[in-house]
Amino acid sequence: MDEITRAKIEEWFRYADDLGLSPFFHDRAGAGAPLVAEILIAEAVEIPVPTPPPMPKIKLDAQKLSLDTTSQRAPSLAGAPGISLPIGSGPSLFDAADKIEGDTLERIREDLGECTRCRLHERRHKIVFGTGNPAAKLVFVGEGPGADEDAQGLPFVGRAGKLLNQMIEAMGLKREDVYICNVVKCRPPENRAPEKDEVATCSPYLMRQIDAIRPQVIVCLGSVAAQTMLSTNQGISRFRGQWLEFRGTRLLATYHPAYLLRNPAAKPEVWKDLQKVMAVLGLEPKKPASPR
Repeated sequence: MDEITRAKIEEWFRYADDLGLSPFFHDRAGAGAPLVAEILIAEAVEIPVPTPPPMPKIKLDAQKLSLDTTSQRAPSLAGAPGISLPIGSGPSLFDAADKIEGDTLERIREDLGECTRCRLHERRHKIVFGTGNPAAKLVFVGEGPGADEDAQGLPFVGRAGKLLNQMIEAMGLKREDVYICNVVKCRPPENRAPEKDEVATCSPYLMRQIDAIRPQVIVCLGSVAAQTMLSTNQGISRFRGQWLEFRGTRLLATYHPAYLLRNPAAKPEVWKDLQKVMAVLGLEPKKPASPR
């Protein structure tokens, strides 16, 4: 391999590093980009300079919500592990064409069965499928069950669940009016975040739940839920409180109740987010009881 070709390859990898694409090569090559470089050198592959996909335009209009993703994409790179891409810039794992006509929550639960599809089943006590109104206008999506949820088989029944109940009631609703579920149905050990392969295995059941319910609004609680639904690994602070779209349904991400227990100063921001949801659903906040 002549020095000019080698220099071109090295320049290409430096350019990829500047774009933040180096994790793609680490994930694909195991030993990292140098190994891929050696393969390219050995094969004398002609290396084109990659063009990053342009940022989509997010239109934040409460009455007319849309996410402009019509710009040119890079499908060979979008969705690769570790790559930080704009929301909606890559192909979604969950396409609207995957919808199952006439699907029901009962059928989905039956299909899930006593699931052993990923390692999370090894230490779980109960599958936490979801609970609430099967025709709810509002669906809350969390990350995964905790210890209390694992013991009872119900989502959001611990301290974070009590706070979520208060949030729902403040919106003028009851827990049984909405539907509550998680990205993964089994508790991750020590309440760690679910790993990518666990999310990939379990989240299609979440998508079926949402398709069966057909809510008007989805509220993602925390980063894992939002990143899963939006097919991104951007931090939630980048788009929290903004109206986005998921397969024709309005979606808004906000902080997880567990985060609010650790950071109560963020509660006013979450209340602002919930007020946006209330405006879309035509809800009035619950009035405090008159003192006796």
